[in-house]
Amino acid sequence: MMKPLILSLAASLCLLLAVQAAPAKDTWTSVRSQNFYLIGNASEKEIRRVATRLEQFRDVFMRLFQGANFATPVPTTVVVFKSHGSYKPYKPVYEGKISEVAGYFQAGEDVNYITLTTEANGENPFGTIYHEYVHLLVNNGYGKSNVPPWFNEGLAEYYSAFDIEDDRKVYLGRLIDNHLLLLRQQQQLIPLKTLFGIDYYSLHRNKRDAMGLFYAQSWALVHYLIQGNKGQRLPQVGKFFQLLAKNVPTEQAFREAFQTDFAGMEKELKKYIEGHTFQGQVATFEHKLEFDSTMQSAPLSEAEAESYLGDLLLHTNRLDEAAKHLEQALSLDSKQSMAHASLGMVRMLQSRFDEAKQHLQQATALNVGNYLAHYYYAYALSRQGMDAAGRATGYSPESAREMRAALQKSIELKPDFAENYHLLAWLNLVTGERLEEGIELIKKAHALAPGNEEYALVLAQIYLRQQNLEAARQTVEPLARSSSGDPQTRANAQSLLSAITSIQEQMARYKSGRETGDREGGESPRLRRRADEGDAPQAIEAEGGAEAMSSEEALSLAIQEALRKPLAGETRVQGLLVRIDCDQKGVLFLVKVGGRMLKLQSEGFDNLHLMAYTQDAGGRITCGARKPENAVVITYRASANARAKVDGDMVAIEFVPAAFQLKQ
Repeated sequence: MMKPLILSLAASLCLLLAVQAAPAKDTWTSVRSQNFYLIGNASEKEIRRVATRLEQFRDVFMRLFQGANFATPVPTTVVVFKSHGSYKPYKPVYEGKISEVAGYFQAGEDVNYITLTTEANGENPFGTIYHEYVHLLVNNGYGKSNVPPWFNEGLAEYYSAFDIEDDRKVYLGRLIDNHLLLLRQQQQLIPLKTLFGIDYYSLHRNKRDAMGLFYAQSWALVHYLIQGNKGQRLPQVGKFFQLLAKNVPTEQAFREAFQTDFAGMEKELKKYIEGHTFQGQVATFEHKLEFDSTMQSAPLSEAEAESYLGDLLLHTNRLDEAAKHLEQALSLDSKQSMAHASLGMVRMLQSRFDEAKQHLQQATALNVGNYLAHYYYAYALSRQGMDAAGRATGYSPESAREMRAALQKSIELKPDFAENYHLLAWLNLVTGERLEEGIELIKKAHALAPGNEEYALVLAQIYLRQQNLEAARQTVEPLARSSSGDPQTRANAQSLLSAITSIQEQMARYKSGRETGDREGGESPRLRRRADEGDAPQAIEAEGGAEAMSSEEALSLAIQEALRKPLAGETRVQGLLVRIDCDQKGVLFLVKVGGRMLKLQSEGFDNLHLMAYTQDAGGRITCGARKPENAVVITYRASANARAKVDGDMVAIEFVPAAFQLKQ
């Protein structure tokens, strides 16, 4: 009779031990402050402390740049992890390895993410976050193309050492020991003429040591201009940038603003670095910078936490991991609108459009007030309408109506979200409808996010679609000339400007030929303009049966003329760029030409002629599969060895519209 009881007790003991061994689930909390939304599995006290630090930093930065527009166009969500262990699955991955950071900043067009852990481990997580947040504020307020890299990076480094004591005593410009040590070890600093000429394209292709010196010297120069000589140089910085904005050459603007030349400033900077006056600035406010009383806290369900973690991974482009969290969120609560919206974006990026639309439709049905769900739905429809080369040739009337309705609803819900106006203007551009409205829409987007350079490109293309070539030129020229902005955006601007110039030259030649034909009596077919259509490119037609030349044909002809001409021993063909593989040996390009796959090698990107005559190139040129594949014209030198593993050496890659046809 006792045996069953013993077994029962043993079973109960095992069950009890199993229950005790099961890890306790994390408790997630949300805290909303004036400018940030925070979630975390850290304690509410720690999350509030993080919110206070971020609000204090933003407040101090705004006070020191009074009058500037630093409003951020999208919300910022902060994820606060209680430990490095719980943070590890969400840390950034570089070259297949998890980065051992204590915090990072992930900017986005729909939401920004800040992530960090409050567990002490020797590294201050706020330094990197402050650095990147300064970039966000400066780029949005002034535009990345209007702020030279040396100043942008130097200022971000200067503020990365921000600290505050007793909520009112602020420390700015504290010494960054590794920067100062590196500078004092250098026999020669970077000449200022060289420093001022470095753009982001060349910076990110330098070796690590060269990049380190650039950041260190930029920090030291900004530090000197702000604090050196008791701050006497600081007012001259504003004058320097005012002169640059007026297109005054850099050296001339420098002499006029600082009343010295590059050589003179280099001596001052060298003396400052080697001296003992290199110190931080302390500012004590009359009242404490307190924000805790205005914060609102609330518990976060497990489904909500999984939704945010999945969305974070989506924004760091870890799609498979994001999907697992979002699916888990929906298994816990099928009515999670955010999880449906984010999973819809994951499926869209995976080209699973039917699933994407289903999730996005559910997201809007569950929460009609979710403006991002409406925007995401329109965005997914816009991507589905693209061809294999990533080019939107047009949309069906039904798709265009759906996109327009979704965007108008999102605008109604969130009138200060710039991307709504951007996508709606782009829809008008692609369909060729409501172009005047498109101009007003993109101007609204620019007013909300003046630092977004892509908006100027869309505006220029709308002007081009209207055949307003001069307005298109004036819009895109500043981007094409800038050495400070995103290199891919600048390349796109230069390509567009080149196309505009070529179209104008083609029109001038046609006009000259028409006038010559009129004077000579017109024996051969001559060009004339339709009286009711003015000087627009599509208005030009040839007598004697020749068809009118459309703006698309003129653009195609302009691209043909602008393409790099192959040199002796080089071959030029058109194809689809399928993949770019990168390793320590160099770069391998896979290009589909007809039924053949060409494998072309290069030591890197620096020695290639890269140009884009279309925005279909899709932003930065990165290693990996091209999704979608890009229409390109390539120039290469064929391998002399028939048994070689590659077909030759890549010389030039030029991205072209999908409809373009190369004429040899």
